[in-house]
Amino acid sequence: EVIITMSGAVNFKNCGSVLITGANRGLGLQMVESLASGGFSPGKIIGTTRNLTGAQKLQELVQKYSNVHIVTLDAVNQESIEKCVEEVGQLVKDEGLNCLINNAGINVVAELHSVTAEKMMENFHTNTVAPLMITKAFLPLLKRAASRGASRTMGIQRAAVINVSSLLGSVELNWGEGANTFRWYPYRASKSALNMVSRCLAIDLEPDGILCTAIHPGWVRTDMGGSEAPLSPEESIASVLSVISGLTEKEHGSFMSFTGEQLPW
Repeated sequence: EVIITMSGAVNFKNCGSVLITGANRGLGLQMVESLASGGFSPGKIIGTTRNLTGAQKLQELVQKYSNVHIVTLDAVNQESIEKCVEEVGQLVKDEGLNCLINNAGINVVAELHSVTAEKMMENFHTNTVAPLMITKAFLPLLKRAASRGASRTMGIQRAAVINVSSLLGSVELNWGEGANTFRWYPYRASKSALNMVSRCLAIDLEPDGILCTAIHPGWVRTDMGGSEAPLSPEESIASVLSVISGLTEKEHGSFMSFTGEQLPW
């Protein structure tokens, strides 16, 4: 039973800006809402969505909270990524971007009999390649924040990249009990690959003082997670934000669970 406590996420108060991709629904939308309403709100909360027409709830949050902003982003389109960086740059200016949460993801459900090369590539592009390209494009803004930070210690108050991964990406845990339940080749492979991207980024971003961590948000009742899932979006995100809030050098380059424990690769 997850106790909903947002007090753990108090460090977000000292975070100038947070950008969350895929913020029009599911976990991304919940992140924006929890950050905006939690009493420890960062200076700016920027949510991205592919198209504004499908983002009614996000638009409502923009009306309600003065520090919530929407920027359009098609995660698999390089031109769109660069345009998004430009717009975010105008929002954060000299302060740079403190926290990038690569949350946008899809699940292309395909078992062995139904999997195709196209399905593999579609899932890989959105879940693995896109977070890498987005992080790469945002690096100048992340470096700006990291170099300005009064704090020399790693964390969201300085600069951080959080990749929303999945337990289903763990190679070690895909065996024995439970392995039969989700025989999803595209999704599992894309999340394993995202974990490797996270570890590679951690090595490359360390000299600039930018933290990078992959995090598993739990199995959550969203469009993607379905109605069987044990966690509500509120419960999951309360825990996820607490974990992100408390990240330090110790968790740099690691694969974390929403419970705060480290997961096996």
